[in-house]
Formats: sequence, structure tokens, C-alpha cells
Amino acid sequence: MPSANIFAASDKRYSFSDESFDVVVCQFGAMFFPDKPKAFSEAKRVLRLGGAFIFNVWDTIDQNEFAETVTFALQEMFPADPPRFMVRIPHGYNDAEAIAGHLAEGGFDRRPILHTLAAKSRAASPRIPAIAYCQGTLLSSEIEMRSPSRVAEATNAAADAIGERFGHGAVEGKIQAHIVIAER
Repeated sequence: MPSANIFAASDKRYSFSDESFDVVVCQFGAMFFPDKPKAFSEAKRVLRLGGAFIFNVWDTIDQNEFAETVTFALQEMFPADPPRFMVRIPHGYNDAEAIAGHLAEGGFDRRPILHTLAAKSRAASPRIPAIAYCQGTLLSSEIEMRSPSRVAEATNAAADAIGERFGHGAVEGKIQAHIVIAER
């Protein structure tokens, strides 16, 4: 099996031959693919017969407590036009039928296996996940589009909301994702 390679399917510098891999893995990236069936067809193209495409996606935002809490805090801060990035993108591609349909459009003819996995996300303080979401994801762009000077305020509001819901010391919140296995 070839060594592990990181590449973008559209990047011609990293063109792999058909049926080159036994396994293709994508960790929390599929929800960002602009053309999911096309990306999935590339995964299938490079898989050997009997190979597997394994990827994971976040479940709905209500199953991911820190993300949900931050989203609600920002909704209160920007009631006329709340930043919905977390709902739309990271937590917006979780429907098993839609995923199966996109895989079928990409050429996978077997129904995918989907496992749901719940776990806990832990942080030493509410501020850590607040910074991660408000400044370390594309949510920051949505905050800046509404008010460039309010990113710190949004981070503080998110930290306060997480603290109110989970405590002001070390915090833990439920996270949940789907692991998808598509066999060729």
C-alpha cells in the first residue's frame, strides 16, 4: 500500500492512479466539500475493489453541546442576523439519506454503514471552547462580517454562556458524530 498522502482531489500535483488505495479516510472534512458527489467519486476512483472510504461528520448541533451553546449566545448578540455557520456547515451535513444519496451519485453502489458515536469534549475552562469556536473556525468570519470590532465581545459572550451551562471551572459537554463507511 502506498504511504499516507495528504492531497486535495482537485490538485493536479497529487494525482493518484485508479485503484491505488485500500482505504481512503477523511476526518471531519466531507461537510466542507462544495461538490460532495464529485469528491466521493474521486475517493471511489482511487479505491481498490473491496476497499473502503471512511469519513466522519458531526451530528446535529443539538447533539453537540458546546457548539449549540455558542450558537445560542451569538444568536442573542446578533438577533437580527445570527451567525449560523456552525448549524449550516459543520453540523449541517448529518442526514443518513442525504449522505447515502451523495455516495450513490459518486458511484458507490453499496449502502454505506453509519455508526453514531457520542463522547465528551473537555476543556480546562469555558473560555477555551469559546475561543476555539469564535476565533478558531470560520464562525469568526461570520462574526466579523456582522461587526469586525465585536469578535472579542462574541468570544466573551460564548465563554459566559458555556460557563452558565456547564460551570466556571473545567467543563465537559456532549459531542456526537457519525462515522460513515462506504465500501467499493
